[in-house]
Amino acid sequence: MQAVLLAGGKGTRLRPFTHVFPKPLMPLGEDDPMPIIEVVLRQLARFGFSDVTIITGYLTELIEAFCGNGKKFGTRLDYRREVTPLGTAGGLTLLERPTEPVLVINGDILTTLDYGAMYEFHRERGAAATVASYPREVRIDFGVLEFDDADDAHVLTGYREKPEYSFQVSMGVYILDPSAWDLLVPGEPLPMPNLLESMRKQGSPVHCFRQDCYWLDIGRHDDYATANEIFESRRAAFLGDMEKPKLKIGRDQ
Repeated sequence: MQAVLLAGGKGTRLRPFTHVFPKPLMPLGEDDPMPIIEVVLRQLARFGFSDVTIITGYLTELIEAFCGNGKKFGTRLDYRREVTPLGTAGGLTLLERPTEPVLVINGDILTTLDYGAMYEFHRERGAAATVASYPREVRIDFGVLEFDDADDAHVLTGYREKPEYSFQVSMGVYILDPSAWDLLVPGEPLPMPNLLESMRKQGSPVHCFRQDCYWLDIGRHDDYATANEIFESRRAAFLGDMEKPKLKIGRDQ
């Protein structure tokens, strides 16, 4: 099975670390640190995604030097480099149109999601695209005022103190059928939400995969600190059996 790992962003929210270090190479754990991208690649190999294309852009050379051909992770790696940023979907134009569904994943997430189960869900549902979904609670730390703007915008109709809202958010993990490539224009930037909306509006089924798992987008300093703690305390949950990569490759790395 084929996967595409998106690793071209500049990681601006993690500056100053990412001034000289691409975000996918940020280490997790204290005693035996492991770059985020290595965690993701080992997970992909464990779930059967042996052929992985990494789309790079920012500090490409460092990512390629660390990852090499992927043998040490149990994968075969190749690379596509963005000359200019193309967004989370636009970079897929750097690949040839595939013949089978492809898993596309952000290179900066920490999760215990079963990618293999998601792939099977996608095939069984006959979806054109599948998005991994995660519940997120958001608390507003203020008293929220409600008004009926249609009658009088100055009359209070409700008052809720520090309400909490529940949402399903994208985990940054997708499975796309080859038909998705028909909507891509080479060289044209395109965010993944725009691609999925275009597919949905043209009648292609877009489904959501929900699983009881852990997920964290490592985009901000406080999230990165949390990820370090969680990874250190639950390393086996994220990595499984690291000593038995599924793939054997002839040349050394």
